[in-house]
Amino acid sequence: MEKIFKKVQKYTLPQDVKKMGLYPYFIPADGIIGPITSIYGKPKLMFGSNNYMGLTNHPEMIKAGCDALKNYGTGCTGSRFLNGTLELHLELEEKLAKFMEKEGAITFSTGYQTNLGVLSGLTHKGDFIISDELNHASIVDGCRLSYAETKVYKHNDMEDLERVLQSLPKNKGKLIVSDGVFSMEGSLALVPQLAELSEQYSARLMIDDAHGVGYLGDHGEGVVGHFNLTNEVDLIVGTFSKSFASIGGFCVTNDDVINYIQHHARSFIFSASLLPPAVATIIKAIELIENGDDMRKKVMSNARLFESGLRKLGFETGASQTPVVPVYIRDEIKVLKVWKALLAEGLYANPVRAPGVAVGDELLRNSLMATHTDEQIRDALEIYETVGLKFDLI
Repeated sequence: MEKIFKKVQKYTLPQDVKKMGLYPYFIPADGIIGPITSIYGKPKLMFGSNNYMGLTNHPEMIKAGCDALKNYGTGCTGSRFLNGTLELHLELEEKLAKFMEKEGAITFSTGYQTNLGVLSGLTHKGDFIISDELNHASIVDGCRLSYAETKVYKHNDMEDLERVLQSLPKNKGKLIVSDGVFSMEGSLALVPQLAELSEQYSARLMIDDAHGVGYLGDHGEGVVGHFNLTNEVDLIVGTFSKSFASIGGFCVTNDDVINYIQHHARSFIFSASLLPPAVATIIKAIELIENGDDMRKKVMSNARLFESGLRKLGFETGASQTPVVPVYIRDEIKVLKVWKALLAEGLYANPVRAPGVAVGDELLRNSLMATHTDEQIRDALEIYETVGLKFDLI
């Protein structure tokens, strides 16, 4: 027992950062997380939420959740396999498949569990998973749980991906997996090239579009629809905790694959099902997003307005194509100091250090909502200017 806990006693990094007054995690909000969020009893501009479509406090979403709570109770108390399936779950999966333009859908209790279940359930010993080096941790852990062999290619580097594919046996199963939107830098995966290479090398293609569904595509179906490649991408996975303003995850693909995942994904089989209020709000969110052209246009215009303002001030923002707008600080202590100064001035952003990004790529992750106003964006830019000058960033 002493050996097990020896590392625990030596792990004092959080305590050390707290003594410096720079600990940035577990900051409690006092109410609904919207464009203005109360933190420690004071209103702050919220630029650190994945609430891209601004639906967390939408009255129709709240009503749908309350109605489901009254009609179905607080939970299902079981897995989908046994007593945990409601008509609501089946309705959600039917509507989600239609929304994403695929034959079938399966929903999980979290987005993290989706990647764990799909990757470990679908691939087996002798197969290969080929993964972008900047893929989300849930993909990394899904690869670890699988008995397949994982190969990693350089971020968005199609030449390196092809090199990896050429090195693999032609007669083995191969699954290429990539984030659709890379959540720290806000850039898009090269889905057309991924689709071409998957076909050329007889591989299957899986896109995790957690950060793209809602605002990309003709009706919010995500990055795959944005590139008009729904038929060429075999599996699309995602989460309900961002644009859908709820909790849970999903995979859409053809019916045969859904059937297989239902009976082989351990994180699906051995987890309790999504709560009724969560399912009802997701169904409502699909409806609102599908008919939300104005919301989709607004969140993208907000992002470009904010990003262009930061660039004019002299900040390094990378090459975002989405509502995720990074501000690179490139120093693991300085990024915490800048974060703290922004919060003191009235703006919450997310400080990101290794392992969230590579050492030397430390950044502040900003994310825009459709419900941010132009005035709020101007206020945020003024705060960034004040703090940027203080820390010689601009």
